[in-house]
Amino acid sequence: MSAHALYVTAAYAVSVVAITGLVLWVFLDQRARLRELAALEAAGLRRRSEREKP
Repeated sequence: MSAHALYVTAAYAVSVVAITGLVLWVFLDQRARLRELAALEAAGLRRRSEREKP
Protein backbone atom coordinates (compact mmCIF):
# COMPACT_ATOMS: atom_id res chain seq x y z
CA MET A 1 0.00 0.00 0.00
CA SER A 2 1.44 3.35 -0.95
CA ALA A 3 1.82 6.21 1.49
CA HIS A 4 -0.94 8.12 -0.29
CA ALA A 5 -3.42 5.25 0.00
CA LEU A 6 -2.57 4.85 3.68
CA TYR A 7 -3.17 8.57 4.25
CA VAL A 8 -6.53 8.48 2.45
CA THR A 9 -7.64 5.35 4.31
CA ALA A 10 -6.67 6.89 7.65
CA ALA A 11 -8.52 10.11 6.79
CA TYR A 12 -11.69 8.18 5.94
CA ALA A 13 -11.40 6.12 9.13
CA VAL A 14 -11.02 9.21 11.30
CA SER A 15 -13.98 10.85 9.55
CA VAL A 16 -16.20 7.80 10.06
CA VAL A 17 -15.29 7.61 13.75
CA ALA A 18 -15.93 11.34 14.24
CA ILE A 19 -19.29 11.34 12.43
CA THR A 20 -20.42 8.19 14.24
CA GLY A 21 -19.48 9.78 17.55
CA LEU A 22 -21.44 12.93 16.76
CA VAL A 23 -24.53 10.98 15.70
CA LEU A 24 -24.34 8.88 18.85
CA TRP A 25 -23.94 12.00 20.97
CA VAL A 26 -27.05 13.58 19.41
CA PHE A 27 -29.18 10.48 20.06
CA LEU A 28 -27.98 10.13 23.65
CA ASP A 29 -28.56 13.83 24.29
CA GLN A 30 -32.06 13.58 22.84
CA ARG A 31 -32.89 10.74 25.21
CA ALA A 32 -31.60 12.76 28.16
CA ARG A 33 -33.65 15.83 27.17
CA LEU A 34 -36.79 13.71 26.75
CA ARG A 35 -36.27 12.22 30.22
CA GLU A 36 -35.84 15.72 31.67
CA LEU A 37 -38.97 16.91 29.91
CA ALA A 38 -40.95 13.94 31.20
CA ALA A 39 -39.74 14.62 34.74
CA LEU A 40 -40.78 18.27 34.50
CA GLU A 41 -44.20 17.35 33.14
CA ALA A 42 -44.63 14.74 35.90
CA ALA A 43 -43.85 17.48 38.42
CA GLY A 44 -46.76 19.51 37.08
CA LEU A 45 -44.94 21.88 34.78
CA ARG A 46 -46.41 22.26 31.33
CA ARG A 47 -45.21 23.75 28.10
CA ARG A 48 -46.38 27.23 27.25
CA SER A 49 -47.57 25.96 23.86
CA GLU A 50 -50.00 23.59 25.64
CA ARG A 51 -51.72 26.32 27.66
CA GLU A 52 -55.24 27.27 26.76
CA LYS A 53 -55.54 30.49 24.85
CA PRO A 54 -57.96 33.12 26.18
